[in-house]
Formats: sequence, structure tokens, C-alpha cells
Amino acid sequence: MKKWLLFCAGLLLSFNVSAKHLVVGITLHPYYSYVSKVLGDKGEVLPLIQSGFNPHSYELQPADLKRLTRMDALVLNGIGHDEFAMHALQGLALPRLTLIKANQDLPLLGGGNGDNNYNPHTFVSIDAAIRQLYTIARELGRLDPDNAEAFQANALAYGRELRAMKNRYRRELLELDLSGIRIASTHNAYGYLLQEFGIGIDTVIEPAHGVEPGASQLQKTIERIREADIHLLFTELDMENRYVDTIEQATGIRIYHFSHMTFGDYDAELVSREMEHNLQTLVQALRFAAGEA
Repeated sequence: MKKWLLFCAGLLLSFNVSAKHLVVGITLHPYYSYVSKVLGDKGEVLPLIQSGFNPHSYELQPADLKRLTRMDALVLNGIGHDEFAMHALQGLALPRLTLIKANQDLPLLGGGNGDNNYNPHTFVSIDAAIRQLYTIARELGRLDPDNAEAFQANALAYGRELRAMKNRYRRELLELDLSGIRIASTHNAYGYLLQEFGIGIDTVIEPAHGVEPGASQLQKTIERIREADIHLLFTELDMENRYVDTIEQATGIRIYHFSHMTFGDYDAELVSREMEHNLQTLVQALRFAAGEA
């Protein structure tokens, strides 16, 4: 009988511990990586929408709303990249749901569209990613104080991993003379990343993310690229921009593709993998522009 009682107590303890594990929702692929790394085995990451949908034009479906009711917290970009969630939440009563705005502690760049004036692409940046990790860990720790130290330790460990990656590539860039290099971008998604390395963007082509320039705008862009002797054009991997070929043919500019980290399946390693790709691409592009390719 005593053994049976101990067995039952063990089951109850196991149930109670697992019951405390948080269910944390995310709206975008990078936040799946962030939250997975912070939670470790102390909770469940639940995407608000299934992979394969474009967050820029998405509207929440009944299945998405059902997932919301399971969540203890929802991690948001909150500055323009997950408006589909922000707008829907305004009309819902979810008293047990805690909203975590991952960018609340970040110094933000301008250049947003619509209702906000901020560039929302903070996740295409190592420094900004690390700051968001720390914010997420702190806020989840408030919801689950028993695991707060574990969340903080996980965030610090992943932050160190990302910072070490950045430092490897920064050492390569220190060897280059970048003083005369000028850069164009199809849209302003890479400002945070380039800022980390002291690099600015001379011209942004799209009037808004995903909005192709008109014929007159495109012609002015081509003229500017020629006159300003712009060396590189950064554009988005996994997104077809038909006008990019026109610019390349008219100017001879060299084109490089950065990952936007918002496509494919949800994957805890997506940020590490795609950030590595972006840094490799950045070094390759700048080596070419500096005459060392």
C-alpha cells in the first residue's frame, strides 16, 4: 500500500510540474526560434498560424483562435510585422493571455509603413535578436517564477552563441576598406543588421515592403544607381521581385540575397541557420565591392 501511495504521489507531482509548463504562442518564424531556445524543455511553443502563410496579408481563422485559447502568453513583434494578430487581439477577450512585445526594450529605426513609424525587421539582426531573447526570458520568468533562472540562463547561452557567430564574421570585415562602398536594398529589412557593422543603405527601392515601384520610380532608381556608383543591391531570398532583373540589366549592379527568416517550417534552429547565411552573404558581397572577391 505504501509503495502504491508513493507511486501515486509521484504521478501527481509529475502532473503538477508538467501542468506548470507554459504554452507560449508566437506569430513569426524567428520568434519560434527565440522562444524555443528560452523555454528549453520547460514549456511548449505554439505557432499562432500554420507555416506557409504570408503574414502581411493574413487574417486569423477559427483554428487560429482556438490555439489562442490554449496559450499562456503570445510573443509579438508588435511594431508592424504581425498586424494580423494585433488587429485581431483588439476585438478579443482573453484575460489569461499575456502579450509579450519582444521589441519593447529595443532602440528602433524609423522607416515603417501603415500605422507605425518603425522598421519592424529587428529579427534580421544579431544584436536586436539578443535583446529580444532577454526580454522574452524576463517576461516568461514573471509568468513562471520557478523556471525564471532557467529561462535567463537559456537566453544568455543562446545570446553568446549568436554573438560568437557575429564576431567571427566581423573579424573578416575588419580586413576590408569599406569607406567607398555604396549599397541599395529592395526594401528596408536589413537596416538593423547593417547598422551593427557600421554600414548604411544609400537607397531603398520599394515604396513599401512588397510594393513594386512604378515605371517612373524604377527609372529614377536606375538613374540614381548609375549616378551614385552604387555597388551592391541586397534583396530578399524566397521572394520574387521582377524589377530586380531590370535594374541588374540596366546598371550591371551585383545582387545578393538575404534571408528574411519568415518562410518555411517552424524550426528552433532557423535563426542560427539563416543568420549564418546572411553573414556569409554580407562578407561575400563586401569582399566583392572592396575588390577582394
